[in-house]
Amino acid sequence: MTYFYDSRVTENGIELTESILRKNMERRSALKNIALAAGAMISLPTWAQSWKQSELQATNYLSVEASQLLKEVVEVIIPKTDTPGAGELGVADFVQLMIVDCYDQPTQDRFKMGLERIQALAKAQGTSFSKLPQPEKLQLLKGLEKSENSEEKSFLNLLKNLTIQGYMSSEYVMTNLTHYEMVPARYHGCVPVKG
Repeated sequence: MTYFYDSRVTENGIELTESILRKNMERRSALKNIALAAGAMISLPTWAQSWKQSELQATNYLSVEASQLLKEVVEVIIPKTDTPGAGELGVADFVQLMIVDCYDQPTQDRFKMGLERIQALAKAQGTSFSKLPQPEKLQLLKGLEKSENSEEKSFLNLLKNLTIQGYMSSEYVMTNLTHYEMVPARYHGCVPVKG
């Protein structure tokens, strides 16, 4: 990064105002980042804001086996408790559609390889991912998270972020858990006042 120095003479001698110019440079990059983030939010597909499983378009992105594996993995990330889990709400379909619609081909390929890696790690334990007990599935995903391989880490981070986004923007969560209102803070113009 190149800095331009502005010098001025004071009673104590010459003072360089590098710090003032450096702050201007940081401000420019911050404004640029804000503009990029705003553009990304505008370009986010409208269906990703609030969705129903029945409204999602089917994709041919993953095979049937890989789709089932993805459903099981998202269920491990957000399991069923007193509320439905991510797998039950169809978050795996949301994740697939987001990957196809919003990410470039290299990211899509890395995502497929990440799913293949999960299945390979499960087979190394002598079974498929679906037949592993829940604690072992969770341990396998935690192992990927702590991996030295940056590709595995980025795959799992992407999967977790999309799973959380899909779960929190699903119709069930928006209507039953967060009590989504289409128009919040209604105006009640004529209300009796109790005194």
